[in-house]
Amino acid sequence: MTARIAVLGRGAWGSALAKTLSEAGRQVTTWSRNADDTVLCDADIVLAATPAQSTREVLARVKPTMRPDALVVLTAKGLESGTLLRQSQIANEVLPAHPLAVLSGPGFAADLTAGLPTALTLACNSDAAEDFQHALATPSLRPYLSQDLTGTELGGALKNVIAIACGIAIGAGLGESARAALMARGYAEMQRIAMAHGARAETLGGLSGLGDLTLTCTSRQSRNFAFGLRLGEAGGTTDTGTIEGKATATAAYALATKLNIEAPIIAVVAAVISGAVTVQDAIEALYNRPLRRE
Repeated sequence: MTARIAVLGRGAWGSALAKTLSEAGRQVTTWSRNADDTVLCDADIVLAATPAQSTREVLARVKPTMRPDALVVLTAKGLESGTLLRQSQIANEVLPAHPLAVLSGPGFAADLTAGLPTALTLACNSDAAEDFQHALATPSLRPYLSQDLTGTELGGALKNVIAIACGIAIGAGLGESARAALMARGYAEMQRIAMAHGARAETLGGLSGLGDLTLTCTSRQSRNFAFGLRLGEAGGTTDTGTIEGKATATAAYALATKLNIEAPIIAVVAAVISGAVTVQDAIEALYNRPLRRE
């Protein structure tokens, strides 16, 4: 499939995708808020690579100039504030007639830009899923197909919150054992929330769940981990720009509460970010939880 691809967003991830696909011989155009919307008219695939909290606004703006059969591939990892919706749910509201896919998993923009091997999950329910998979595959970018949009999205969104928790732990000097414990128990919270929404267990155990969690919780290249690190070092709130996990922490906690799902790590991250508790209070709250079976 020789696809014409438009990339929405010229940030680090959008630019990395555009560069990688272009160098692999794809016809690629890029769009930013100041660009001419007509660049989307001929695109077979539209890669949405703008921040999660602006997805609704961006899709609504470009909708009039998109082909009605264009595949929309969502790459942002986050839940919408207020509505608690996943990215595909937002897209379904704004673009109900378009086929949708989700591209998520363990990948840093710098690695992809440098041509380093990156494997991601492409969740897509279209009959042409394999064609789209090949259209997005390059020598360095390997997309694995899935039909589980829900699990792929929730894995990508929730792992950002756990990465903030891990950053807080390292910043506060709690050590590597604490980080490992947070990753494991945080993964359990991710599973509980995702499974309650009908996600598949194997999706959470794959690239867009465990794989992305591992990368994001262990590298300072991760904006979410780095944000948590600064929180832990400072002992309180700090403003560092667009951090997807900040808004998602509050939304994820609301989602877990709504469904009566136990998610203590997500809860304390949301509380620290809102300023309701200090980092030290959050640490003590987790330490003082009743002992239980794993």
